[in-house]
Amino acid sequence: MNTAKTYLTSDIKKDIFKANGKAQSTTDTGSAESQIALFSHRIAHLTEHLKINKKDYSTQLGLMKLVGKRRRLLNYLQKTEISRYRAIIAQLNLRK
Repeated sequence: MNTAKTYLTSDIKKDIFKANGKAQSTTDTGSAESQIALFSHRIAHLTEHLKINKKDYSTQLGLMKLVGKRRRLLNYLQKTEISRYRAIIAQLNLRK
């Protein structure tokens, strides 16, 4: 079984969106909270991959881009709605 294809199935995405989305539904894919949660899941997976494959520089570049996207979304939430920002930080155990 190829883990690169199965680490993020539609069922896993639905679970992430339901647990972290603003409306607590599986269709809430556009809110900042659900996107941050999805990015965090992907970042964790890529970090584990890079622990094994230290010279995979293309994956390292993709990881850095994902971290930047998540950081920009967190900055947006912090500037616009601080309560949502604090909630997602607490829920995902992220710190600035």
